[in-house]
Amino acid sequence: MSTQTTIDSAELFIGGEWIPPEGSGRISVLAASTEEVVGSVPDGTNADIDVAVRAARSAFDDPSGWSSWSSEDRAQALERLAGALASRGEQIAQRVSLQNGMPISFALQVEAAFPALLAQYYAGLIRQTALQEDRAGLLGGTIHVVRKPVGVVGAIVPWNYPQTLAMFKLAPLLAAGCTVVMKPSPETVLDSLLLAEAIIEAGLPPGVVNLVPAGREVGAYLVEHPGVDKVAFTGSTAAGRTIARRCGELLRPVTLELGGKSAAIVLDDADLAGSTEALFAATMANNGQTCNIGTRVLAPRARYDEVLEVFSGLANALVVGDSLDPATQVGPVASARQRERIEGYIAKGRADGGRIVAGGGRPPEQERGWFVQPTIFADVDNSDTIAREEIFGPVLAVIPYDGVEEAVAIANDSEFGLGGSVWSRDTERAQDVARRVQTGSIGINHYMLDPAAPFGGVKASGIGRELGPEGLSAYLQLQSIYEAPEPPPAD
Repeated sequence: MSTQTTIDSAELFIGGEWIPPEGSGRISVLAASTEEVVGSVPDGTNADIDVAVRAARSAFDDPSGWSSWSSEDRAQALERLAGALASRGEQIAQRVSLQNGMPISFALQVEAAFPALLAQYYAGLIRQTALQEDRAGLLGGTIHVVRKPVGVVGAIVPWNYPQTLAMFKLAPLLAAGCTVVMKPSPETVLDSLLLAEAIIEAGLPPGVVNLVPAGREVGAYLVEHPGVDKVAFTGSTAAGRTIARRCGELLRPVTLELGGKSAAIVLDDADLAGSTEALFAATMANNGQTCNIGTRVLAPRARYDEVLEVFSGLANALVVGDSLDPATQVGPVASARQRERIEGYIAKGRADGGRIVAGGGRPPEQERGWFVQPTIFADVDNSDTIAREEIFGPVLAVIPYDGVEEAVAIANDSEFGLGGSVWSRDTERAQDVARRVQTGSIGINHYMLDPAAPFGGVKASGIGRELGPEGLSAYLQLQSIYEAPEPPPAD
């Protein structure tokens, strides 16, 4: 589906308006399905970050500004933002799908709907959250525990779910009264133009939200900027470690949502035939470009061949095609570099003795675009590279186990702990297994994030939580005010 026009912007959204960038560089965006140039935006620089942080700092420090607004006023602004995002939902989905290869049918479910849902959720939550609690002091007097916005946030957003993951940060920080400088990923910048339009329509004060598309070096500059009070990052574990070290040196709060190599544990009583749609969502959603999906499928040895047959049949039946085609179930991956990375892992899996039972190459019918066939590996040991490292593509490793104890041990034998799932007809048994898996979140016979549930990882999958009330707490800091007891009445 070749594009006819390009989407080009000459300015950056900073301080509530479109302003010329400080530099002359450009970010060119290519369509994942066609490799055509589909748009461009200014390539942000350190100087642009300086301007944006000043705008965010001014908006936060203004005595009558955003941080001083009542919870009700901020809630109403978030509801206006939800409406502005919802009205652009289809357009947002089209742009995301165009850029990163997300199938449009999936983008319409997620990128078109989830951002507005998050804005609505945090509007309701801030109305219910007490920002001051009074306690009786053990030594006399009263203690006022005040929850205050943490300040200016530096937010770095990845390319795989650019609008949804932007709102993972934006909705709670706005509810808390913070301001933000957000850096979209260079691979997905055209959708951020629509986010800026929605912010303007919602009537957020100038400087509350500032958007500076840029690469890693500028992102590093944002992380350590002296005007930033907290960092929120979603991306690779390698980048997260670097950010964590720098924030540790600065004693700067940080939330990190990082990589995963989650396990989908198939128990011996699982109904696989009736779960193919849920299995696909839990293991290959968004062309495998999802950090929490179960890319290690753990199968009981007695049913190993059956599990391989189910997954290979599923992979072979999936419709692979242009991301903007409503019939497509698996689109291209986001970039040529990403495809090379995935193909390198497929080659490594073969070299380590893995047996490919589906896929393994490029779809012959796709002459353009960064396509990789949905690929299923059999005969994989949990020590193999493709079972240890995050591939971030439509590649699954099916690993056999003997008994539930070994299944749990294999699931936990990973440096990551972000998502996962357990498949069984006995939900009580599945819950028992799920509780034993070392992970931040896990599903029973499916896997789906919910705005009301805290999301994040353990081990190398991150620090802190997003979503739920916990996501709001991440942008609030505590202050204790000690009030002396009333003096006794005079005689």
